[in-house]
Order: sequence, then structure tokens, then C-alpha cells
Amino acid sequence: MPPRCQNILVLGGSGLIGRYVAEDLRLLGFTVTAVARRYAATQKNSADDLEMPIMTMTADQLCRLMVERNIQMVINCLGVLQDGPGMDTSAVHRDFTAKLLTAIKSAAQPIQLVHISIPGAADSDHTAFSKTKRDAERLIANAGIGSTILRPGFVIAPAAYGGSALVRALAALPVADLPPDLASCPFQPVAVEDIAGTIAWLCEQDSNVHRVWDLMQPVRVTLGGVVDRYRAFFGTDHSTRIRLPGFLLDLGAKLGDATARLGWTPPVRSTAIAELRRGVSGDPAPWIAATGIAPLTLAQMVNRRSATIQDKWFARLFLLKPVIFVSLVLFWILSGLIALFVSYDAAAGILTAHHFPPALVGPVTIGTSLMDMATGALIAFRRTSAIGLIWGILASLGYMFGAALLTPDLWVEPLGALVKTGPAIILMLVALATLDSR
Repeated sequence: MPPRCQNILVLGGSGLIGRYVAEDLRLLGFTVTAVARRYAATQKNSADDLEMPIMTMTADQLCRLMVERNIQMVINCLGVLQDGPGMDTSAVHRDFTAKLLTAIKSAAQPIQLVHISIPGAADSDHTAFSKTKRDAERLIANAGIGSTILRPGFVIAPAAYGGSALVRALAALPVADLPPDLASCPFQPVAVEDIAGTIAWLCEQDSNVHRVWDLMQPVRVTLGGVVDRYRAFFGTDHSTRIRLPGFLLDLGAKLGDATARLGWTPPVRSTAIAELRRGVSGDPAPWIAATGIAPLTLAQMVNRRSATIQDKWFARLFLLKPVIFVSLVLFWILSGLIALFVSYDAAAGILTAHHFPPALVGPVTIGTSLMDMATGALIAFRRTSAIGLIWGILASLGYMFGAALLTPDLWVEPLGALVKTGPAIILMLVALATLDSR
């Protein structure tokens, strides 16, 4: 007998949970339409992976999509951590859920809703992220449709970005340790396979009920315990470590908030730190009793295989990536500012000393300085970062070859300014190689 829900719509199909669930359900034989605003080139591997402006779609458009594809279950995996440019927690969590419920009620066929939320008691919701997530839960509970709210704990999956990547990076870093108050926070994990398995189980069940389940291993662990498990995975568990003071994390969160305004999605932001301090805990007993699923333990999730070189490189580079980009932004902007305002005469004097046409000395000095600052600005913004890096590489090569033709003696000057341009090019190539976040 075929399952009750054969045709499934996954909203947020490019995210950590949405991508895995869509692919896993397809392997189980379900027909899955996965929708995202944008997919990475490596994610869109099916004709049913659709790029659509989900947030701007009307309830009628959502209903039409569900009816055209004969959808029987909708899995809503959409979520954003914090308000910022292009990100609105209220719009994504509360307003879109209201629109989605209207679309489901308008459809001719009965449609079951599975909604991915967050664990924790409502009285501990203090961030816009958690409050709007809870608003969505209340809307669903009062909608009168068949629905299941899943509240997964800390999700461990083959992919890693955001908080899951940060935990791995902290574990791979051989010198730093979490502040005691953060390390002791409850942090119950769940394997993404158990989330997918739960949804597959729901596809076989009666859709005319409302459920709310916490999905996580029943044994309570802490954030420090999760990091320690990953340290054993990476082989860094015997390293001597220095405890980071709490104010450094708060400072990092403020810097993360600032970079988010440039279009980046750093894992350390004020909301992330606030949610970590609240902890991740819940009661998975009703879920386990209803489904019969025996959730994987933390040890089983992490140690199902040995750490590969890919795991190690990613974890080590994850915290170096922002350092690389900040260094390049400062390098280009400061080099332009110094040449334009601090050492203009010296910069112009180099051209004059090498018999550059006097009429061109000023324009070339000013133009190259402005170009350097513009390169740094392009790298700083996520949307234009790749353009800035490529332009920075081309500009650096242009400086090197131009100097070889016009001022070859600069190659042997004592401070080796041109020689140092080579490593800067290599660093920009590394930045390009690590630019993807998904």
C-alpha cells in the first residue's frame, strides 16, 4: 500500500535540514518538490529542485503550486537567525506561516503540514528569532489542520554551516576553550537522519491530528560535551587549552552583527550567543514512544566514521576564513588611504623618480589609490566579494608586470613591496576557494 503522503513539498530546500530531508525522502521513493530562493550549484541535482521567490509568493500562488503538483504534505524548513539586510524574522517565521496556512486551507485536497521549529519553553524566548518561531507555532495550533511541529535539538548532519560548523571549528582549534557558563549549557543533539525518519513515518499516518514533538537524544549533554566529542573525533582532545573570557564572545557577536549588515552570515552573532546560553533541551519521550524511533546518540552521530582530511581542513579553515577576508579588506583600503593621504608625496615621488610624465603622476597616484580602496570595499560586501577578489588579483598582477616594465629596480628595493604582492595574490585565491558557504 502506498503511503498516505506520496507527493511532498519541502520549503527551504537549500538549508541544512531541508536539503537532507528532500534527498533522503527521494531515496525512499517519495516524489519531492524542493523549493528555495536560490541553490548552490552543487545542490540543484533534480528537475524538482525549484528556485522560486518563496517569501514574495502570495497564498494563491502557493496554493496553485501545491494543487498543480498534487501535494499531500508540506515541510516548512524556512528560518533565519536574526534580522538584517534581506532577513526579517517576523516575515519568515510568522507572516509566511500565516500565508502558508491560508494556502493549505484553500487547496482542494487535504494537506498535512510539518513545521520545523525550535525546542525550549516559551517563557525562555527572549530573542526575535525564538519569539517569532513560537508565534508560528501558535498560528499552526489554532489553524485546525493536520499538522506536526518538530522541535529538533542541535542538528548534526553530514553538511555543516552556521552553528554546527562553529562547534566543529572550536573542537579542531587546539588552543581555545569555551567559557564555563557556556560550556555547561544543556545541548541535546539530534541526527538529521532521525528528523528525516520521523517525516517518513508521518507520511504513513493519519493527517487529521496536531502533534508537537521534541526531537533529540534522551541523554542530556552540554555544549562542552558536544565540543569534547568532536575533539576526540579530530584528535585534539589532549591539547592544552586556554579558556576564552565571556566578553570575547560578546565582542565577536557584535562584530558578527556588523558583518551581517554587509550581507555575510557569520555563525557568531548576538542572537546565536543568546540562544546558546539558553541551551538546547527538551523532552523527546513522546516522540520516541509514538514513532518507535531509537534516536542516535551523540557518540553514534559523531563517530560513525573516522575524521577525513576534508573534515579537518574545513574545521581548521572555518575560523580562518573571516580573518582572511578582514585582512584583505584592510590591506586594500589602508594601502589606498596611506598612498592618498599619508604618503602621497612619496608615492608620487616614485613615479617622478622613474621619469613618469609629470602630467600623469598626480592622476595615476590618485587613481590607483582610489582603485585600491574600491577593491577593498568590493571584497567587504558578500554580494560583490568575488568580483573584488578577482579584480584584486588582476590589479596585483598589473602592478607587478607594470613595475617590471617601467620600474624594474622596485623588485629589489629593501622592503620588497612588489615581492610581497605574490603572497597577497595567493591569499586572494584562498579567499575565492573558501567563499562558498553552502
